[in-house]
Amino acid sequence: MTKKHVHIGTEAPERGFERFVHAWERAENGRQGETEVHLNFEALPMLMAILTPCRLEALKTLRQHGPLSIRALAKKLGRDYKNVHSDCRALEGAGLLERTPKDELQAPWDVIDAHFSLIAA
Repeated sequence: MTKKHVHIGTEAPERGFERFVHAWERAENGRQGETEVHLNFEALPMLMAILTPCRLEALKTLRQHGPLSIRALAKKLGRDYKNVHSDCRALEGAGLLERTPKDELQAPWDVIDAHFSLIAA
């Protein structure tokens, strides 16, 4: 069984465009490989604004317990419903959470690879 990965990191927009062009060329030549999913940010502060410690804990809890309502997730996390709701909306907007047919939230990724570089300007 193939695990679903998402690659998260900081990256210049040009690099993402290059990756897209290479994937397109491979597909045109019939060398279609495994689909890659990337969620990239131009700078580390932007990434960290989405992947806060509380949001990472919510993702981990959903992976451990399966799909949950926001209320059930807030209870498992021992957090306020309103704050968990805000966190889930941000994660859903970034594509890291999705809704089930029962309108519960689930984390569709088996593995999240997060990479960033700290480079002195």
